[in-house]
Amino acid sequence: MSPSHPATIAAAVEHELVIRKSRFIAHVAPVSSPEQADETIAAVRKHRWDARHNCSAQITGLDGDRARSSDDGEPSGTAGVPMLEVLRRRELTDVVAVVTRYFGGIKLGAGGLVRAYSSAVSEALDRARLVDRRVLAQATIAVPHADAGRFDNVLRDWTQRHSAMLGEPHYADHALFEVWTAAEDLDALRAEIASVSAGAVSASVTGAERVVDVPRPL
Repeated sequence: MSPSHPATIAAAVEHELVIRKSRFIAHVAPVSSPEQADETIAAVRKHRWDARHNCSAQITGLDGDRARSSDDGEPSGTAGVPMLEVLRRRELTDVVAVVTRYFGGIKLGAGGLVRAYSSAVSEALDRARLVDRRVLAQATIAVPHADAGRFDNVLRDWTQRHSAMLGEPHYADHALFEVWTAAEDLDALRAEIASVSAGAVSASVTGAERVVDVPRPL
């Protein structure tokens, strides 16, 4: 299988819980960097300036190697870290969660706070559309200009059947086609090209890779 990376989410989601008169409003959003995550947190705090707490958690980086959290005045360990653990359990990255609490006058205790902040993030994520990160390998196919139209059709059909991508062709001495596909499908691509060309054309693996975002079906 292709190397895998944590997923992310397609778009921001908000969800509200009311627990013993306290309102917990979760805002979960995709981000591309820690700086963008911080900007999202700042925007929520500005919008919900009248709340007692705006706790947050973020994970960023292709492999989810950067993580931060804040309890924002709640007892240590009862908000930010539990929120972060939800993101980790869901195997997500490039995502930030902010949970705003409007205090309802009834204390929840440490365990109650952990459950409330965790549940707010978890239920918000249940409403989010996930986006998988796929690692695709590059292969190139050089063909005579006279055969370019036929190979364009062949490759468009092949990439559609294998959830691959066809890059922009380049025209010089030959027509050069670029295919991005999962590494485990490279042999199938080589076989297809050899078959349609009676062995006269081959697919060359360049060693280049790219990561593409693929939204999961609804």
